[in-house]
Amino acid sequence: MEAISLYNLPKSRACALVGMSGSQFRYKAKPKDDSLVIHEIQSCIEKRPHGCPMITKMIRKKGHKINHKRIERVYKELMLTLPKKVRKRLPERARKLILQPLYENLCWSMDFMSDSLMDGRKIRSLNIIDDYNRECLSLEVETSFPTKRVIRTLERIGEYRDLPKEIRIDNGPEYISHKLKKWAFDNNIILTYIQPGKPTQNSLIERFNGTCRRELLNANLFHSVDHARELASEWMHEYNLERPHSALADRTPIEFKLWRSSLTNKIINDTKLANKMKPADVGVELCF
Repeated sequence: MEAISLYNLPKSRACALVGMSGSQFRYKAKPKDDSLVIHEIQSCIEKRPHGCPMITKMIRKKGHKINHKRIERVYKELMLTLPKKVRKRLPERARKLILQPLYENLCWSMDFMSDSLMDGRKIRSLNIIDDYNRECLSLEVETSFPTKRVIRTLERIGEYRDLPKEIRIDNGPEYISHKLKKWAFDNNIILTYIQPGKPTQNSLIERFNGTCRRELLNANLFHSVDHARELASEWMHEYNLERPHSALADRTPIEFKLWRSSLTNKIINDTKLANKMKPADVGVELCF
């Protein structure tokens, strides 16, 4: 434009000097009218947020033929981009076989379960069992379970019985926290993590969860957290003292522990008696 106004050059001559085509010189930018796209995007996210691909599908389902790149441009200009969920990287977990403990407090299993009250509020239960006799050590019910609450529950159990040598758990956020790892290290407890997505590696607590879900959570309606705690306490007492367990030869967990204890004491006493007997005494006993 300066060459044309200052030197009175023809437009074609001025465009040739600056290396511009005539159509480029005559081009006038058209204002972009994205009102339709903005309206459709806002109608799609009126009830709940959606990502750009889902919004594109919803707009096209209404019959609008709008290029997906245009929808994405307006979507970004409106700053509606959803935060990307970053999956937390976990250390590699080695598979470990589940062995039957030979005595109590050798290995515990721990897991969470979820349910809801009649008013819709969510509740969670912290289930802890002893792998030795499947005894339920904890069935705590709360609206949430931060790591400090988990540690407090374990310490409460440790007030009336020895803490275990090992605890088998999954990779939940409450279990992989540094606070729980430090507490376990201070108490000489090994935390055994199962592989992600492999709940069968913690099958003992999963078996307990299924029973608890079927006989407690699905069989009752909870009016409040206190009501859920009361029913959970009653069911825990019934499970440990009255309900026979097929894996324990139809004994209750407490009956199985007492039976194994008496059997162990009998073996120890017989061994001590055999060690005290002299060879001559054995011969006399056999002869007469």
